[in-house]
Amino acid sequence: MAAIALTNATVFDGRRDEAIPGMNVLVVDGRIEAVTDQSISGKGVTEYDVGGRTLMPGLIDAHAHVFAINLVAEHDRNIPLTEMTARAVPRIRKMLDRGFTSVRDVAGGDVGIRNAIAGGFIPGPRLFVGGPALSQIGGHGDHRSTTDESLDIDLNSSAFYFTCRIVEGVDNLRSVVRNELRKGADHIKVLASGGVGSPTDAIDVPQYSEEEIRTVVREASVRGKYVCAHAYESAAIAHSIRAGVRTIEHANLINSETASMVAAANAFVVPTLVAYEVTAQHGERLGLSPYVMQKLNMVNDAGIVMLGLCEDAGVKLGFGTDLMGDMEFAQLQEFTIRARVQRPVDVLKSATSVNAEIVQRPDLGVIAPGATADIIVVDGDPLKDIAILTEPEKNLRLIMKEGQIYKTDLGAKSA
Repeated sequence: MAAIALTNATVFDGRRDEAIPGMNVLVVDGRIEAVTDQSISGKGVTEYDVGGRTLMPGLIDAHAHVFAINLVAEHDRNIPLTEMTARAVPRIRKMLDRGFTSVRDVAGGDVGIRNAIAGGFIPGPRLFVGGPALSQIGGHGDHRSTTDESLDIDLNSSAFYFTCRIVEGVDNLRSVVRNELRKGADHIKVLASGGVGSPTDAIDVPQYSEEEIRTVVREASVRGKYVCAHAYESAAIAHSIRAGVRTIEHANLINSETASMVAAANAFVVPTLVAYEVTAQHGERLGLSPYVMQKLNMVNDAGIVMLGLCEDAGVKLGFGTDLMGDMEFAQLQEFTIRARVQRPVDVLKSATSVNAEIVQRPDLGVIAPGATADIIVVDGDPLKDIAILTEPEKNLRLIMKEGQIYKTDLGAKSA
């Protein structure tokens, strides 16, 4: 039995609006056994005095792409999968270094990389994966050249084709979804509207029919899984919700009526505002086309408005980042961007207990008896100054994933 006591902590549990000082947390064999203001001691217990610092759940990023090694997808065209994986490993490790103990990959991440991390071969956050995102012909995931008529793409030929699959029609979609679920996907992603990074599709055009999306939802739901949809504009969001989609990714151009529709369906919106703000600053230098930059600026301006509309409608807001290539350094900046509109505590809940609900793991994102022991300790009070999370090298004092201490500079005392 491995037992660790984290004592004298100010605990934010991921659910309440306030942090409670003077608390002690006992972790046994990867789970939280007790959260108490009473003394914790005993033979074989290793104690870390938190010194009054904030102890909170490990962070969860619900919209990431661990294999997105380049901002411009075209640059991936001739990169073999083995090279892509090798280049992704440092990205994955840095996510854990920032305090993200779980990450949902929503295009590209597969069961292989998920299992490699779970098996301890690669240090990184726990992954939830969906395999390649599904795109219609001419959709957000169709990056073929004008003269390329081929649809029988070898998904394993290069990094370029690894993150999206072009498939349409009810029968074809049913087969593809069943196959991804056979391999162990945690969720399925459909591309239900145009996007920023794709070279030819308008961002406000809905993609896939409701019947097609409903087929994907049906196949996922009978296996206890769910569907997330890339969608920016209200028409695409509405037809995704009518088809049974559970999480809407981005949603920058949503209107108040559609936000109310999402809330009534008990669905989620996962904003990814940092992706637009940071990419707008660097995208032209890194090779994004003028058309892509134009779309980027449009959704960037609308993102903050979207937060207010969703909050007013009572939509459950997750936390995502969607950072590609060199932009991944800004992962924690999503906290400060969101806090321009939301209370810091609500942003923290998004990145902990709300995201745990999204990934269907109620044992994550909380500090409570029985929960999986994903824990971080930070200097300062992020409920008052959320910006302290953006400097992990300075303020992040302990990272624990499933009861194992990944990193700490706090002194230990063994009983």
